[in-house]
Amino acid sequence: MAQALIRNIDEELLADYKAAAEANKRSLEAELREALRRARPLSPERRDEVLARFAAIRAMTPDVPQTPAEQLVREDRDHGH
Repeated sequence: MAQALIRNIDEELLADYKAAAEANKRSLEAELREALRRARPLSPERRDEVLARFAAIRAMTPDVPQTPAEQLVREDRDHGH
């Protein structure tokens, strides 16, 4: 596996990751590795794979009207549910 050294990390940022590592019962290194994995940029190939997966999911309900998420959020906010 490859390694990377990151210098000049903001102390408050590092403290937040240390706290997260403790809360998740893992080492700081493991916590940072997970953060990098989650924030990984999509390569063009990976993006195409994700879009294809989304299309396959949408195809499962082709005749079902879909409500946009922003409309659901507005309704929930405005009606206080």
